[in-house]
Amino acid sequence: MSLSLDKSDISTRIGKLTSIADLEALRISYLGKKGLITLEMKSLSSLNVEDKKIKGQKLNEFKNFLEKELLIKKNLLENLVVNEKIKKEKIDVTLPSRDYQSGKIHPISQSIFKIIDIFSAMGFSVESGPDIESDFNNFTALNIPSHHPAREMQDTFYLDSNNSHEEKVLRTHTSPVQVRTMLNSKPPIRIIVPGRTYRSDSDSTHTPMFHQVEGLLIDQSSTMAHLKGCLVDFLKDFFEIDNLNYRFRPSYFPFTEPSAEMDVAFTKKNNVIKIGEGDQWLEILGCGMVNPKVLENCKIDSKKFQGFAFGMGIERLSMLKYGITDMRGFFNSDFRWLNHYGFNPLDLSTISGI
Repeated sequence: MSLSLDKSDISTRIGKLTSIADLEALRISYLGKKGLITLEMKSLSSLNVEDKKIKGQKLNEFKNFLEKELLIKKNLLENLVVNEKIKKEKIDVTLPSRDYQSGKIHPISQSIFKIIDIFSAMGFSVESGPDIESDFNNFTALNIPSHHPAREMQDTFYLDSNNSHEEKVLRTHTSPVQVRTMLNSKPPIRIIVPGRTYRSDSDSTHTPMFHQVEGLLIDQSSTMAHLKGCLVDFLKDFFEIDNLNYRFRPSYFPFTEPSAEMDVAFTKKNNVIKIGEGDQWLEILGCGMVNPKVLENCKIDSKKFQGFAFGMGIERLSMLKYGITDMRGFFNSDFRWLNHYGFNPLDLSTISGI
């Protein structure tokens, strides 16, 4: 195909092209290193000044015209390619949708959300602390003597102290956070401490790692009556039972005096426990007035301040509320189990406890 510098001729040629590849070949034939316009530009050096000026101007005008025509045609061909591709890749809207599965909130997390929600409404704030604790924070400050069974190797996970003079343990309860709070702040104190705890035990109702929530209130006037009212209101709200049947029994804990355990009534039918009513009793938590020795160990004047503390297992609360019979299911990472007992994360009421 002969090449010319006629604008009408080049417009006709470009208009007949049907592919980007042919368009690119035409561009190279005119504007490439050995293209017509490139060679014509090089030949200008052999002309006199006047002829060079006239021919150079015509070549530049043609070059600009050609580049503009090529660009317009390229855009047109690219649009045709895209439209053709869209026609071939049309989505069939009659196909059934994919089966998307959303994750579930774990019952433990759900219970923690609910517990925080209830106690926050009572004016308690949430505190946390490290899982690895000192012997002082975990035992000594809480008036737990050296001969206490909780300190035995078969009950507590002891860690390498890294040349430290004080032994380190995986905390056996979240009470060390209470100690840290009392050492680092002044009364009044009103906190709850949900978190992981560790004890060397494993069966259908015990696991080496489990969750507790403990509460602490320190001021100048709190009494055992305030403690009882706080816990009764909490359990009624948590289990959603207005006529909860409960009782308090005298007990013993090194860190509280007097101490008590709280039971709730229950019935059992078809291996399912229903709490709140019946003639059988189930221990649900431990509590009491903070022992003055604990206050003194934490640099708080026991003659001026007093308060109460309580603690309960989150797994036990969850098992009773959601009808879970084996504690080990919480930690087996079985998606079928989680799908059955879990909670929809898009349902705000399951998060806020509304």
